[in-house]
Amino acid sequence: MDEAQQQRLRAEEERLFSAFGTIRNADEARAFLLDVCSPKEIADLAQRLQVATLLAGGASYVAVSRQTGASSTTVSRVSKCLNGRAGGYRMVLGRIGDGDGGGADGNSGGGTAPGAVSE
Repeated sequence: MDEAQQQRLRAEEERLFSAFGTIRNADEARAFLLDVCSPKEIADLAQRLQVATLLAGGASYVAVSRQTGASSTTVSRVSKCLNGRAGGYRMVLGRIGDGDGGGADGNSGGGTAPGAVSE
């Protein structure tokens, strides 16, 4: 991929991030994800969120892998992101009330994210 193609891809990635920023609720998120992702991709994303939730709650890699069916590579990758600089998992888990982050709304209870996709 040449430099011009890389720049166009980065611009489209920014456009995608902006598109997510326009989503107002779980129904809109569901509609967009069902259009943009395959059912397998949505299931994979839901599994990663479940892995992050369990890891944030203190579960071991082995327990998380057994409970979710995620590979050790996926569990490790999610753990790295969960503890990484971007903070996306921590932010979302705090907002939906999962994990040990608590969240700005003070909700630290468990539960399933609205609109979660199951396999």
